[in-house]
Amino acid sequence: MKKIFSWIKKNPARAFGGPFLLLAILWVVLLPASLIALSGSGQAYRNGGSLFWSLAELLARGIMGGLTLAAIAEIIGYPLALTCLNLYYLMKRGEKRERSSMEGISEGLTVGLGVLLSWIYISGFTEIIWKDWDVALYNKQVHAPIATWTLPTVITLAAIGILGYLILRLVPLRRQPPLLTVLSISAVYMGGGVCILWILQTVHSDGSPYYMGDFLGVLLMQLFPWNCLLLGAKEIRRVIGQWQELHPKGGEAGSSADDSLKTKGLSGALRALLYDSKNWPWLAFLFLLPLLGLMIALLTLIGQKPDSIIEAWTQTSQWTLSQQISPPNIYYDEHYLCTAAAGGHRRVVKPLRFGVRHGHRVIVNRQLCIANAFEQILEERLPGLHRRVRYFYDTCGYPIARHIRSPLAADITYIMMKPLEWIFLTVIYLCDTKPENRIAMQYITPMGDAETDMGQTEK
Repeated sequence: MKKIFSWIKKNPARAFGGPFLLLAILWVVLLPASLIALSGSGQAYRNGGSLFWSLAELLARGIMGGLTLAAIAEIIGYPLALTCLNLYYLMKRGEKRERSSMEGISEGLTVGLGVLLSWIYISGFTEIIWKDWDVALYNKQVHAPIATWTLPTVITLAAIGILGYLILRLVPLRRQPPLLTVLSISAVYMGGGVCILWILQTVHSDGSPYYMGDFLGVLLMQLFPWNCLLLGAKEIRRVIGQWQELHPKGGEAGSSADDSLKTKGLSGALRALLYDSKNWPWLAFLFLLPLLGLMIALLTLIGQKPDSIIEAWTQTSQWTLSQQISPPNIYYDEHYLCTAAAGGHRRVVKPLRFGVRHGHRVIVNRQLCIANAFEQILEERLPGLHRRVRYFYDTCGYPIARHIRSPLAADITYIMMKPLEWIFLTVIYLCDTKPENRIAMQYITPMGDAETDMGQTEK
């Protein structure tokens, strides 16, 4: 283990950047070859099958699966490794309180990768949508764990915590007045409080918004806040121990060279408290209350409520500390582009009404009705061509549509589909004597036939 740590310490760039670079090279080299093999195997299957292409497909799927697992392992493995490293440095004992270069690298990677990977995970691997509890969402989407109107308060308190940590981390302790150090520890407590509230809030959620499962999803949601708590605790422990090494007799208050500076009475007692670093943790708690009150008073000047730090977590829905009940989610079939595009902003996609598809209520706009009516005509007049088009669309359309998870993305998809909408409409008018009747009847379920849709499939 010592040899491994020694090599990592001497070669930090290779140790931490090498696996990322290797995986990127493998993706660039192997992914195109795998896609070509899958495409060839699909064509061979339609032409009667081939042992060579069957083996090629098996190998390609194995490569793509391996690359995906390697990427997931790095996304999960790096944070877990850094967490263990931060815990090791927190628990490490010894006479020297100076930080090693490896410790500094781990701290930088914890913050940098923590922010980046948390953003990637929440935005790309969960169904969390940053909307408040009173907004109706779609399918399995879940509301934001923080009330969005309170974000200025939450961000400010977190920033104060970061500022306190940076003062402890970057300013040499010999140049820090004890009162500044205590206030910095109070600021770290404040930031730690935000982390603890995030951890408590995300312990439970109604539904399952995590693509990787509930246990792993919650772990990845909370890993960065836990590491922030570890870094804060480690830094507080370090400055307390380092001050004791610099002032083994209790600082100025106990130094024989500074006997002339000693004072009696209340000021002397306060001085003794401040210059004994063992008192800093509980003194920081005392200073935390006035510091928090000052921050809340300043935040009220920009429109935040005095209790915003509480309502940030309670004025939400579907989370541990939530006290609101959100409206039921609206269902739409996210396998298809036009259906996903109908979930955009009202002034752009122009929804007409709700419709029914497979027993679920869906948002219907004119573009969706035209696309479904066109497919009906294609299925009626040219069933062979319809099967080929359907196969191509199911293969290529679904991977795109499943990533349309925001109103802006839906708006862009809606606009990009406009040329196809006009082509579909032209075909409908050329082939149907009552085109508008066919368009208007899409996604209307006849009474007594709840399991049947007028449009069985759609784009």
